[in-house]
Order: sequence, then C-alpha cells, then structure tokens
Amino acid sequence: MKTFNAMSRAVRYGSLMMVAGMGLSGVAQAQEDSKGTVTLAYVEWASEVASTNVVRAVLEDMGYEVDMASLSAAAMWQSVASGDTDGMVAAWLPTTHANYLERTQDQLVDLGPNLVGTKLGLVVPAYTELSSIEQLDDKAEMIDGEIIGIDPGAGLMGLTEEVLTEYELEDSIDLKSSSGATMTAALETAIENEQDIVVTGWTPHWMFARWDLKYLDDPKKVYGGAEEIHTVVREGLEEDMPEVYAVLDNFEWTPEQMGEVMLMNQEEGSDPYANAQQWVEENQDVVAEWTGES
Repeated sequence: MKTFNAMSRAVRYGSLMMVAGMGLSGVAQAQEDSKGTVTLAYVEWASEVASTNVVRAVLEDMGYEVDMASLSAAAMWQSVASGDTDGMVAAWLPTTHANYLERTQDQLVDLGPNLVGTKLGLVVPAYTELSSIEQLDDKAEMIDGEIIGIDPGAGLMGLTEEVLTEYELEDSIDLKSSSGATMTAALETAIENEQDIVVTGWTPHWMFARWDLKYLDDPKKVYGGAEEIHTVVREGLEEDMPEVYAVLDNFEWTPEQMGEVMLMNQEEGSDPYANAQQWVEENQDVVAEWTGES
C-alpha cells in the first residue's frame, strides 16, 4: 500500500509539474510572440481615454503589448520627455499645453495633429441668458459665484485662471477644481433642474452630443482660437520601434469619429477598451490608413 501511495504521489506530482510547465511555457510563448511593449501616456479626459484606447487596440491587433499610464497633464509630458513612456496622442496645442511643450520640446518629437477642430472655453446650457464672459461679473449670483472646472493640473484650468484675471472676475467668481466626471455630473444636475451653470469645456466632448450647450463669447481671446490634438513621442522611438512610430505618425481622425467612441464610453457599465476594439473592428478602412495597409 505504501508503494502504491508513493507511486500515486509521484504521478500526481509529475502531473502538476507538467501543468505548471505548460503554464510557464504558455507565458513564455506569449512573451515570445509579442513584438514588444508600448507604453502610452494620457490624461483622464473623455477625448483622450477614447483616442488612447483606440490606438492601444490597433497596436495590440498588430502583436504589441500596450500599457496605458494615466497621469496629470504635466506628468504626461514629462514622462514622454524622459522616455518613461513611449508617446501620447493627447497633446493639446498650440495653447492648452503650450507651457509643457516649451519646457520639453528639445526632449521629444512632435508628430503633428491627430485631430483638428478643437475648442476651449466656458460652456453653459443653451437656455441660459448668459452669452459672454463679460457678463459674469454682473451675473455672478446666477451661477452661485463659481465656475466648475476639472483637474487642477490641466492647461484649461490655467487658462481659466487667466480669464478671471483678464475679465476682472477674481472678486466675484471662484474657479472650483474637480474632475471631468464631476464637472459633467454637475452640468447634468443643473440641466435637469433648468438651473444656470458655467463649466470649463472643450470640443470634442460627448456632452455636446447629449445636451444643448453653447460657449460663452471670449472677446479678449484668452482661450485662443481653434486648437489641435497632437501626437508626441519620445526620442529614439523611430529607431527602437519603427512600426509603432509609423502608426502613431499616421494616426489621425475626426471629431465625429472620436465622438462615436466617447458616446459609447458613456453607456452605463461600458468598458472603454472594449468599445475601442469594437470601433476598430467596424472601421477597418480608417485603421488601414494608420497601419499602412490601405
């Protein structure tokens, strides 16, 4: 009986070792099959969540492993400049991220715009009587003396601080830092109750597809004109990963295409990466232009 038990244990041990070996072999094979790992930096804006996940889906279909690093805007730029991440498709230029570009431009490569036709400013529901930033001093009580902003490190927030100064609103209006999600939640609550509210906003954003909104006029042009979203990569990426560099260089889409993905992401319980995979699958003609297969 002892001999049988010993043989049984040996068989079980051998089986476990075989399974473990197969598991390790599978991991090793997966690593061997991968073309390498690409790390993409981004900020937690609806637009950048959409674009970065779409690029991730394309690169993973090509055989790369892709890590996504969610960072503040300043940290995002610095991570690419230092080479800690490989690139980003989330650089708002020439105004929003101008300061970050000025500090790091000698340490990274700007591949140009991946989306044109963006806009920044103060956004209000279409039903409000407000139409210009110049009115905010006299109408401060209408909005409880505050503008609902996003994360404090965003370039948009820095520009809005300049707006308060340029329009002499510092004594009547407070800029409240929050997040993109908190800002849109406050906007939704105000609209449901037909209340007046002012938020920091940008195009493209899914909120313009969901609600009837408008920008306040900015006669002093503090927010500047139309912006572009650029793709920026670390130095050396073209030599290290020429195929990845080519895709990032070719990546370009429209606000309408980005809006499709952003709206998908707003569905309750939806997964931004799964939505990106679906969009990529349904838009192979566009993806082919990015991968050079068209």
